[in-house]
Amino acid sequence: MILAYHVIFGAYGFWLPNDPRGSWSEFVGAWELYRFGKATKTTETRSLAHAGHDRKLRLAAKLALKFPAVEFSGPQALAVAQGFDEARREGRYAIWACAVLPEHVHLVIGRHERRIGRIIGHLKTRATQRLKSEGLWPDPQRPVWAERGWKVFLDSIEDVGRAVAYVAENPAKEGKRPQRWSFVVPIEM
Repeated sequence: MILAYHVIFGAYGFWLPNDPRGSWSEFVGAWELYRFGKATKTTETRSLAHAGHDRKLRLAAKLALKFPAVEFSGPQALAVAQGFDEARREGRYAIWACAVLPEHVHLVIGRHERRIGRIIGHLKTRATQRLKSEGLWPDPQRPVWAERGWKVFLDSIEDVGRAVAYVAENPAKEGKRPQRWSFVVPIEM
């Protein structure tokens, strides 16, 4: 039985469909990116973020995007978290861990009757609305988020505990301070 979800979704330009480390994509939809290679579909269930790859090629592909890749500033990250909190209240989600990083986010969310893909959409929508309402996203044409996200279904208390610890430790891996959000609640099983 599913107890929770570990979700990871990127800001626009974070992980491209032809990333040399692999992606979840089956095709590259933009000609500007296709010249850097075909989609690198993988079924790997562990993180590929630290796999060796041609970093210069990956960065060159990001420069070919229609819009610059998104990297959240501190005020933008705070607005994203505030948007998550609004979605949490509306949807009555139990958020057990959250890390808002410059290029992507991690959350551990307790099981809910709503499908996790819809929850991710709700979180992205409220975060985007908050960025815009606070004047932190001045270009309405520039996308905020990548289209898809990664969902891990957690079916044991040990898996949930590992995911919560992973999310809590994630900012330090990027040289950031620990994050403590008021909407993150203790695990309830």
